[in-house]
Amino acid sequence: MEAPDLREWVSFDDADGATWHFDVTFLTSNYGCIYGQGCPGVLTEFAPEYEHGCCTYGAHFASDADRHAIEAQIARLSDDEWQFAAQAAAMGGAICTNDDGDTVTQMIDDACILLNRPGFSKGAGCALHQAADARGERPIDWKPDVCWQVPLRYDEHTEDNGHVNHLLREWKRRDWGEGGAEFAWWCTDDPLAFREDRPVWKSLRSEIIELIGSEQYERLVDYMKAREQDDVGSRVFLPHPQVRRRRERNGAMKESS
Repeated sequence: MEAPDLREWVSFDDADGATWHFDVTFLTSNYGCIYGQGCPGVLTEFAPEYEHGCCTYGAHFASDADRHAIEAQIARLSDDEWQFAAQAAAMGGAICTNDDGDTVTQMIDDACILLNRPGFSKGAGCALHQAADARGERPIDWKPDVCWQVPLRYDEHTEDNGHVNHLLREWKRRDWGEGGAEFAWWCTDDPLAFREDRPVWKSLRSEIIELIGSEQYERLVDYMKAREQDDVGSRVFLPHPQVRRRRERNGAMKESS
């Protein structure tokens, strides 16, 4: 029986009257990206040997600004950093408009053209991410918005009365649209990706601040720390469903041994 998707949330209003909602269950979990550590990928069958991660279908750009920023970073890549530089040049660039009118990265050999594959001199992985690391810069300044935001999901919604709600939660399978249902594996759906030694609100600090700003992040941190030191209420955060799932599996294994 799967662990129910019970969630703990915290909300607060900012100085402008907007409300901020945070998925505390995910933010306090020990989720961590396992790219290069056996990630099964997002094909219809497990395929860790391809080392695609979630780059199989390329990146969709959120805006013209997003595209232009990445084009500038792509121009900084040298041929020895990018496996498919020559092919991209022959195709007219790494970015194109698909049949649906969306601005996306080109595809080659069934994955994003910016993804270096196993056997490349720099190793498998996003050429932009690798180049940022090599220069001591932030990968989030080099990669398309969707690529550095996942598995965080930020949404903003204005009610009919004009009240603004901001929401920060985990990126779920459904957020990929209809295609997400076909993934054989999605990282926030499985205990395999929950093995970090610190919570998400610490490990993804830069990404969270980029999404919500430093002021709201500090308010969130203050809540987390106060909660941990609370002598009256509960110090224990509701565990993520996949953490509970792993505990249940481990308990069942102990009982059967």
